[in-house]
Amino acid sequence: MPDFVEALLDAPQQLMLWGTLLFGLLLGALLQWSRLCLLRGLVHVRQGNHLKLKAFALAMTAAVASSQLLAWYSGVDLAGSIYVQDNPALPVILFGGLLFGCGMALANACTGRSLVLAAGGNLRSLVCLLSLAIGAGLALSGLLAELRVWLENLTRFSLPVSRLPLWAGLVLVAGLLFYALKGRTLWQSTPDLVGSLLVGILISSGWWLTGVVGADEFEPVPLLSVSFVAPVFETQQYLLLFTGSKLSFGIVLVAGVFAGALLRALLAREFVWEAFDSPGRLKRSLSGGLLMGVGGVLSLGCTYGQALSGFSTLAITSLVAIAGIVAGAWCTLALLKN
Repeated sequence: MPDFVEALLDAPQQLMLWGTLLFGLLLGALLQWSRLCLLRGLVHVRQGNHLKLKAFALAMTAAVASSQLLAWYSGVDLAGSIYVQDNPALPVILFGGLLFGCGMALANACTGRSLVLAAGGNLRSLVCLLSLAIGAGLALSGLLAELRVWLENLTRFSLPVSRLPLWAGLVLVAGLLFYALKGRTLWQSTPDLVGSLLVGILISSGWWLTGVVGADEFEPVPLLSVSFVAPVFETQQYLLLFTGSKLSFGIVLVAGVFAGALLRALLAREFVWEAFDSPGRLKRSLSGGLLMGVGGVLSLGCTYGQALSGFSTLAITSLVAIAGIVAGAWCTLALLKN
C-alpha cells in the first residue's frame, strides 16, 4: 500500500482520477437521495410548489460560495474554465440553452437526472442518454460540427467583462439565498436542504481535483467541474473505442455518479425497472435526448454544467445559458400542458 500511495503521489493525473471516482460516487448518492433537479423545480412551481426550485437555488449559492473561497484560498484561477470567455458566441449559447431546455422538458429529466434515474432502473432515461450522446457527438465532432464552429465564429463579439464583478455576484447570490431560505418550506425537508447544500459545495471539489490535484505542467488537464453532456458522449466513445483510449475526468465522473446512484438505490431498496408505456413516451425520450445533446454542446453545458459549475465562476456566458435553459423548458412545459 505505501508503494501504491507513493506511486499515486508521483502521478498527479492518476491521483486526480481516483479522487474523481470517489467524488462521483458521493455525488451520485447525494443526487439520488436529494432528487435535486432544476426541471423538477420548474414543473413543481407551475403546480404552486416551490420546494425543488428553492433547493436548486440553494445549491447554486453553495456552489458560488465554495468555489470562490477555493479560488481565493488555493489560487485556482476559475477564469481558466470554458465558461469564462472574453469573446463568446452569446447568441449560439442562448440558442443552445433554449434547445437544451426544450429537450429536458420533452425527456422529463436533464442529463444529470437522467443518469441518476438510469442507475435506478429507468430504461426511459437510458434511452434518453444514448440519444443524448448521439446528439452531442453530432455537434462536437460529427455532421453538425462545422456548422457549429461557423455559427460560433460568426456570432462572437468582445465583452467589456467576462465575469460578474464580485459585488454583483454577491448581490445575485444573496437574492437566491433569500428566495431559497424564505419561509419554512425548505427547512422542513432534510434531503432537499442538506442534499442541495452538499451538492453545491461539491462543485468546488471538481475545480480542486482538476486545478490542484491533477495539476501537471508537463501534461496539463482542463479546469473542469461537474458537467454531463460532453462527458456522456466521451463515456460512450470510451466504451466503444476502448483500445488506445484514455480515461478522463468526465468519463470517470459519469461512471462514479452512475455507480453511486446505483449503490444508493439498491441500499434504499428504490431500484425499480421502468419502461415505456407508449410510443409517444419513446419519441419524447429520443427527441429530448437529441435536443439536449446538441443544445448542451452549443450552450457549453447542462443544468449542472452551466447552472452550477459555470454559475460558480460568475461567468456571463453561464447567465445567458441559464436564461436559455429556463426559458426553453418553461415554454415547452406550457406547450405540453396544452
